[in-house]
Amino acid sequence: MSMPAGNVANGAKLFKTRCAQCHVVEPGAPHKVGPNLNGLFGRKSGTAEGFSYSAAMQKKQVDWSEENMFTYLENPKKFVPGTKMVFAGFKKPQDRADVIAYLKEATA
Repeated sequence: MSMPAGNVANGAKLFKTRCAQCHVVEPGAPHKVGPNLNGLFGRKSGTAEGFSYSAAMQKKQVDWSEENMFTYLENPKKFVPGTKMVFAGFKKPQDRADVIAYLKEATA
């Protein structure tokens, strides 16, 4: 499945309501339950400095691209069995695309 074009404004709303309780995007902000996502795209999974990742996420060693993030956000536990992330995922492709569009802008 190809990724639809994302809407940054809608992605920001989705991030605020579904992701921000565990993640931040601001440079230098402390990790929460999940890692700070600043600089996410192009980074390998399990490598944000100072965050305690699951062994599964460290071992996955995926490069976070838009395509990999699109697959991951549909069902994190399927993409990385053993991840500590408890989020069930965004089932709608448009929601995933919107969050990715927001993250591309907010974490650059």
